[in-house]
Amino acid sequence: MPETPTADSPAEPDISHVNPAAEATWFGHPRPLARLFTTEAMERFGFYGLRALLALYLSTWFLFDDQTTNGLYGGYMALVYLTPLVGGLLADRFLGFKRAVKFGAVVMAVGYFILCFEGRPAQPFATIEGQRYEVSVGAPDNPKQQFVIDAGRRLAVKGQDDGSVQLVAEDGSVARTVAKDAFVAGAVRSPFYIFTMLLGLTLVTIGNGFFKPNISTMVGELYAVGDRRREAGFTIFYMGINLGSLGSQILCPLLSVTVGWWAGFGLAALGMLFSWYLIQFERGALAGIGDAPVRKGPERAPLIYILSLCAAPLILFLFYNLMNAPKPEPGAGFVGYLLALPLMGKLMFGTFLVAVPGILIWSAKAGSRVEFQMMVAAMVLIVFNVVFWTLFEQAGSSLTLFADRNTDLRILGNISFTAGQVQFFNAIFIVMLAPLFAIMWNALGRRGLEPGIAVKFAIALAGVGLGFLALVWGTNYAGADFKVSVWWLALLYLIHSAAELCISPVGLSMITKLSIVRIVGMMMGVWFLSISCAQYVGGLVAQVASVETVGGQVTNLRVSLETYAGVFQTIGIAAIVLGGLLLLLSPLLKKWMHGVN
Repeated sequence: MPETPTADSPAEPDISHVNPAAEATWFGHPRPLARLFTTEAMERFGFYGLRALLALYLSTWFLFDDQTTNGLYGGYMALVYLTPLVGGLLADRFLGFKRAVKFGAVVMAVGYFILCFEGRPAQPFATIEGQRYEVSVGAPDNPKQQFVIDAGRRLAVKGQDDGSVQLVAEDGSVARTVAKDAFVAGAVRSPFYIFTMLLGLTLVTIGNGFFKPNISTMVGELYAVGDRRREAGFTIFYMGINLGSLGSQILCPLLSVTVGWWAGFGLAALGMLFSWYLIQFERGALAGIGDAPVRKGPERAPLIYILSLCAAPLILFLFYNLMNAPKPEPGAGFVGYLLALPLMGKLMFGTFLVAVPGILIWSAKAGSRVEFQMMVAAMVLIVFNVVFWTLFEQAGSSLTLFADRNTDLRILGNISFTAGQVQFFNAIFIVMLAPLFAIMWNALGRRGLEPGIAVKFAIALAGVGLGFLALVWGTNYAGADFKVSVWWLALLYLIHSAAELCISPVGLSMITKLSIVRIVGMMMGVWFLSISCAQYVGGLVAQVASVETVGGQVTNLRVSLETYAGVFQTIGIAAIVLGGLLLLLSPLLKKWMHGVN
């Protein structure tokens, strides 16, 4: 018989409703898990399809430099995880989880379809000592070679180790050497198509805010208080995420290369529409799951939908602010760096710094001592969660650009990946490892040997650091073209995938178990807020690994390889040290969790 929460026992979501499907099972779990599993898989199909394309789309179609590309990518990913804080609250109080998910799915699908209007590509140019020159890209033996057009001559651009640039004539002679700061790459871009692209990202951001926290909370509602299957259920649910991402990270980049960028985005939109279909036409399969709270007064859902869409200009403004963010003055220090952050950076850190202590203060006043300690433990883990996702989410930015520039993508003879497809390693390893981890946690749990949540988080942090160090080791075996084998990236993703399974499904389950009942939706939003901050900081980390590009391509692959290796080594060591620190704190956190494990 399920345990009844008391002041001295873990508080969980109220699932006192009668679920008609409660006695039917799917692989030993409540049967509605199958529909939620599929819904999330198809939504993630769209999301990860865009994630695989975005950094490459920004750098090769719009020809943004690395600073802008990584900044926009990090900002978009940050907002995707920030908006669930609001979406979770609105679902808690007004919409219910099911209606929020359906609305979010429709808005996201529209956003993906808008991204299909790619327009014309940016036209590269170079400004050399104040004079502007046309730039062309591509040669018979090197499709990525850049050329400056000077008086009808095509001069190959060759970046030097000291940052200077040589312009080389067809006979191999150096026609001109340009000092480091005298060669500035640029591009002519259509303001209308930049707006279209940012509008698409904006709608995906808004829709995701309603979808992401509430589909996860619906999974939590399937399990009674004290049901030991909960964590295994979230692990299975998490495997659905990666089944969806597996297909999209192969197909969307393939279509973008063979057909056009619009085709990759269009396939993501179709996946999103199917996700909406599964919830809209559930035919009673989710009866009693995620229903709207009973409230007196007029129906507020239409007003909430309209006001949510009215937030689009604000998000668009944040994106444009990111594109035009000033760089901090040299020697300005940490305070100067913070002051130079774009508005989104100030919003991220400000929201996080207000939300975490604000919720703890409320918990101290509204909850019991046990509930307060459990919330403190949750917040400590949320802070370490920021570190993990900051490093893990380099996959879509610096690691994708590394794959494009410094990786030999051949796997078997002439068979090779595209740079966007390399992220599929993470998805396939999750699909392979998730069942094994679910079995392992259950087996260890029956024997009383399962590690606590804090220990799992510590293992995850150390693992993500180890993955980066493995790739750094692989750079020692780079070829004469300064490219490493794609299998070194595969090794990194194998280690990162195992680390991910120690934190993400465990984290989702932790929030539903440690949260005070009345704010479980908001706490799920705070969980995604922590990932939001991590995404933004991840963009800043990726900017540290920025290298010089002309026409979307690097000018010196040796400098590029050394830059990436240096950044990856630093963050790898930092992650392992922080994992060790969390391991030392784990006994205290376990005590504050009061039996939640």
